[in-house]
Amino acid sequence: MRKMLAAVSRVLSGVAQKPASRVLVASRNFANDATFEIKKCDLHRLEEGPPVTTVLTREDGLKYYRMMQTVRRMELKADQLYKQKIIRGFCHLCDGQEACCVGLEAGINPTDHLITAYRAHGFTFTRGLSVREILAELTGRRGGCAKGKGGSMHMYAKNFYGGNGIVGAQVPLGAGIALACKYNGKDEVCLTLYGDGAANQGQIFEAYNMAALWKLPCIFICENNRYGMGTSVERAAASTDYYKRGDFIPGLRVDGMDILCVREATRFAAAYCRSGKGPILMELQTYRYHGHSMSDPGVSYRTREEIQEVRSKSDPIMLLKDRMVNSSLASVEELKEIDVEVRKEIEDAAQFATADPEPPLEELGYHIYCSDPPFEVRGANQWIKFKSIS
Repeated sequence: MRKMLAAVSRVLSGVAQKPASRVLVASRNFANDATFEIKKCDLHRLEEGPPVTTVLTREDGLKYYRMMQTVRRMELKADQLYKQKIIRGFCHLCDGQEACCVGLEAGINPTDHLITAYRAHGFTFTRGLSVREILAELTGRRGGCAKGKGGSMHMYAKNFYGGNGIVGAQVPLGAGIALACKYNGKDEVCLTLYGDGAANQGQIFEAYNMAALWKLPCIFICENNRYGMGTSVERAAASTDYYKRGDFIPGLRVDGMDILCVREATRFAAAYCRSGKGPILMELQTYRYHGHSMSDPGVSYRTREEIQEVRSKSDPIMLLKDRMVNSSLASVEELKEIDVEVRKEIEDAAQFATADPEPPLEELGYHIYCSDPPFEVRGANQWIKFKSIS
């Protein structure tokens, strides 16, 4: 009898050792899709806007959740590496704004174009680069997406033009990319992003004017995270209705903390541009949890209570998670599994980013041009020469 009880005990203990979450996930029946109400966009010079309901499939929901968690964890790892002095120089993090980069990408095609300012890590990831390439670029290693020479503000991918360090300077460039789309007769649009701090730059209004004159397929997007460096929008702008700033260009104000709202607004704006009507302006109302850059603690011009309130009520990852769980698109256990997988991916990428070698000094002049024959570049003085190879 004792032998029999011992055998039964071994069998039961073997069952207990299986991960409970995997058993639960495998046994549950999930819905294939669900319909959600989303916040109505404020409109300027538009008779109708994006829909106020949208369908989210289980497949898309899981994809969006994984992407937003990856961006969040990647930024937190960058924060850690910066404080360890492994990442140096300028570093602007976008945690809290994940619904913007993931939602915008969900609303366009891979062949469309995107250009942004220096808070670019999330867009670099959603445009198709790996976490390894991004973190290695942050640490200045050869395996980085710009071979370790660009750093935080200068990352590039196919149909992604950075990462630009000069405030507002990417906006005329975005209009130029849209001009190329129209000139070449391609059914493509360019998403041109800037922040509320850059919204008062004169060159932005010049770009508006040319884009409207030539009816360029350009979506001007203001990521309004309420603070331009340490200055609140109320103290910096006579009008904080950034979606109306185009005047003669139609605009819409979007809940930038809701990925579904961002996705539907982007689809609407892209369809508007593709129809030949010219540019459109979007204002994404969002929030950054970190300071402006790593040198900014982020609590001298706003309270900790304000940050915590946004985290508890409007966090984009939490909002998507609650929707999916409450609509039987996913279980808490399944999403926790994704969290574990994402953490492992980030840790592996961080190990690569710290172990990969730095580019050698003789490669300092490489890749200035994309397809030119080799030539010499002068160094810090006329006697130092570097070879430039495309």
